Amino acid sequence: MIQHTICDGGELDAESPIGKRGYSFVSADRMRALLERGGPLTDWDRFSESWNRLEVDTYMSDNGRYRQRRHSVFCADTEGHFVLQPPQAHYQAPEFNPVNGGIERYYQPISQEINSSLCMATILSFCHRCFSQGTQSPKPWRFEVHQFRIEAKIGLVGNPTPEGMHRDGVDFALVFLINRVNIRSGTTLITDLAGHPQGSFTLRTPLDAALVDDTRVFHGVTPVEAVDKTKPAYRDVLVVTIQNCGTTSGSGMK
Repeated sequence: MIQHTICDGGELDAESPIGKRGYSFVSADRMRALLERGGPLTDWDRFSESWNRLEVDTYMSDNGRYRQRRHSVFCADTEGHFVLQPPQAHYQAPEFNPVNGGIERYYQPISQEINSSLCMATILSFCHRCFSQGTQSPKPWRFEVHQFRIEAKIGLVGNPTPEGMHRDGVDFALVFLINRVNIRSGTTLITDLAGHPQGSFTLRTPLDAALVDDTRVFHGVTPVEAVDKTKPAYRDVLVVTIQNCGTTSGSGMK
């Protein structure tokens, strides 16, 4: 079994709360500094604006139309060279996602412009540096990248995690706030594998991030609702799940 440590060049290391608890909240200022060690974020405006062109998620078993998304897959070798993969299904075993799991879900791919952006390269580089530390016998990594928009509409809340407290069936996950408009709540909750609460925090500022060791903790996000119900209300996040190709997982291709 691979022993996971979440770290990044001494900033996020085994002695930090991440290593001890299996998760961490990273504030926007610190996250920017960590990201820019590996590359620029100079096309951020174009990158974040692309969340206005997502597609409705039609696979919701609760028949909700509050979630929009796009999806891409990258593979990286042990040196951190990333290759975009052909469009493919997103799959989670029912044990990890009892609400929407058990089927191959095909989403519109993230646009080529965004897949090849400086921001995407910088974020993936950070993930590789951060999550490949502490693994034994380095192997290639698989990165599933999801653009999500959760809308809160008149009379309806938006549910970022309709499956509730869960694991994704991967090794690690990064949840990265892009934008937060006219909403309240959306609090991230963390428990250990026995269900004991470990912490909570709310991503409020673009670049606020949650880093999660999916083998050690459950995570979930409370529903969001509009503050001013006459105006658009939504929560935009980028989710990157990271899977070592030498492990068996409930996520990825069936």
